[in-house]
Amino acid sequence: MSQWSQALSGFARDAAAEPAIGGNRGLQLEDPLLFEQDAPGRTGVDLPEPPAADRLGALRRQGPIGLPGLSEPQVVRHFMRASQKNYGIDMGLYPLGSCTMKHNPRLNEKLARLPGFADIHPLQPESTVQGALELIDALAFWLKALTGMPAVAMSPAAGAHGELCGMMCIAAALAARGERRQRVLVPESAHGTNPATAATCGFAVEAIPANERGRIDLVALKAKLAPDVAAIMLTNPNTCGLFEDEILAIAEAVHAVGAYFYCDGANFNALVGRVRPGDLGIDCMHLNLHKTFSTPHGGGGPGSGPVVLAASLAGFAPLPWVVHGPAGFRLIEQAEGPAAQAIGRMKGFHGQMGMFVRALAYIMSHGADGMRQLSGDAVLNANYLLARLGDVLTASYPGPCMHEVLFDDRFLRDSGVTTLDFAKALTDEGFHPMTMYFPLVVHGALLMEPTESESKASLDRFIAVVRALAARAKAGDAADFHAAPRFTPRRRLDETAAARKPVLRWRKAAEAAE
Repeated sequence: MSQWSQALSGFARDAAAEPAIGGNRGLQLEDPLLFEQDAPGRTGVDLPEPPAADRLGALRRQGPIGLPGLSEPQVVRHFMRASQKNYGIDMGLYPLGSCTMKHNPRLNEKLARLPGFADIHPLQPESTVQGALELIDALAFWLKALTGMPAVAMSPAAGAHGELCGMMCIAAALAARGERRQRVLVPESAHGTNPATAATCGFAVEAIPANERGRIDLVALKAKLAPDVAAIMLTNPNTCGLFEDEILAIAEAVHAVGAYFYCDGANFNALVGRVRPGDLGIDCMHLNLHKTFSTPHGGGGPGSGPVVLAASLAGFAPLPWVVHGPAGFRLIEQAEGPAAQAIGRMKGFHGQMGMFVRALAYIMSHGADGMRQLSGDAVLNANYLLARLGDVLTASYPGPCMHEVLFDDRFLRDSGVTTLDFAKALTDEGFHPMTMYFPLVVHGALLMEPTESESKASLDRFIAVVRALAARAKAGDAADFHAAPRFTPRRRLDETAAARKPVLRWRKAAEAAE
């Protein structure tokens, strides 16, 4: 640590011990909730006088609407201050395992803001949006080429919605065969949305254990396969960061009983350009465009989860379908003709257009060779972490790994430091923590995914901090870990109380405080 860094660290400790008079700390400004800043009658806009009461009649509100009265500066400052307390991929390394928090190229944003894409409306006549339909078709072509699948449903609105789409297609295909299969097999290391999706579609979920290598236990799987199994939902690479190397045997066994093979494609960024899921016997797979193809991730914004389908499921894809004919591009929006078996609509319109633009920009700027390189870089970076940290942390499974590396809490044994303590201490060092306690099959899991975006220099800074923290923990410095984080705008919260006694309304919080 440089002298300047040490000085800043000391200042931060002093500031933490002596709060400022007004509650602020340097340029970290405290701010009440917007509802607590409410001043009746205050507004940032001028509105016309409402019509006379006799013209409004029953439409006139009889009481307050419960929104705070605020000026424009109050609103702008509130959200600016909130943004300064946040951490994002534009600030630094974001090593959340299973999430692929990678850089979103600004070129994507520039193209998504072109008026021809940003200003159109889904209810415009097809003749006026031919370019947009062509872009959807072009992205669909790339997704089919990269996965080796003949069809793709473009409308699902992110991963879980894509899972629902895929399982609905499987249910429809089984019904068309006159079969009522009731069980879906899900590995214990699966993403939590997998069993939830199967249950939502009315299936009974049965777990498949992992073997000592962190992969699905093929013997246990075969023991559960029977004519009443509808599908298996498998993630590959799995959530332990490992490639399911018996996947061909899994596909063969599943198909032998007439069931379908659903693959969770959240981790496709480890395979893109190198392995085509269609060649592995997969019947259906969703693609998280925010994970593999760099569209914005999370935050409640627009997502996109296209679903690629084998020929046996293609006819059940949800509407609308973008098709190309002599007169140009058009939409099939009714379950008739070639779409007679379609499961209907899953969204109001055609999918998330802005995400389509960004994903296609990413693919075309990289090209086929670049897509292959990005998966190689993702795997290389994860294995670099494994190689540099494997002697101080405890790897859950022997390497090599794929795009993420899984450690557990055995290195903290008898130290008095928990996985949560370790992650909170990492926050004090300016890094967002890795994923904690997931997957559940590993005790005290620390799952790291550096992604292909990070340079060796970036990873070396992260590695140096993690190694130093591991040394401190083993040296018996548990008290400092329990106190972390010390330098963040908020100290450690009582997460158990927050989960068991959530405060969902600000008025209730205010009443409780009184």
